[in-house]
Amino acid sequence: MKKIIASIMMCTFIICTSCNPNNQSEQTASKSPQEAVIENILTRRSIREYKSTPLDSLQLRQIIECGLFAPNGKGMESWEVRVVTNPDILQRINLAYNNNDTTQLHAFFNAPALIFVAYDTQYDLSQVDCGLLGGNMMLAAHAMGIGSCCLGSLARFVNSEQGNCIREQLLFSPTHRLLFAIAMGYPDESPKAKPRNWDRVKFIE
Repeated sequence: MKKIIASIMMCTFIICTSCNPNNQSEQTASKSPQEAVIENILTRRSIREYKSTPLDSLQLRQIIECGLFAPNGKGMESWEVRVVTNPDILQRINLAYNNNDTTQLHAFFNAPALIFVAYDTQYDLSQVDCGLLGGNMMLAAHAMGIGSCCLGSLARFVNSEQGNCIREQLLFSPTHRLLFAIAMGYPDESPKAKPRNWDRVKFIE
């Protein structure tokens, strides 16, 4: 009987421990830097449903800082970055994108923050620099529990004649052109990973 009671108590302890959120944090903290980085990369998803909770300004600054430390050609840092969190400006961007039609799909999925990234048109590899910057920022955001989605269609609109009113507000230098935008916010969905095509990869031996 004592053995049975002891076994029950041990099972209860194991279940409670495994259900404890702090235990999950401890397991994450116990991973090596290599494991943590790889897991962060492989678990990042494009998020298209966001909570309305605004992002902390300090977190946003840290995300931007991670972007600024991305590799870039000749150390030129050829990008220009604009961060928009003002709800009124965000609403104007969405209305302009949808031509004031509120029944259309939201331009950036109601995310509480938008990051615009422009490249230097006078430097042929600036778009590469900007891509690395954006990747760093999205991975940094994911590590903080913040979701993101890279937006090409919004950038296409802002660069068009119809998007001139938005483009003027972003105050990019005349030498720069918007390449993409990134929606950011706390995720309200957990999409599964889509399969990746290894047929596009070849090892040249």
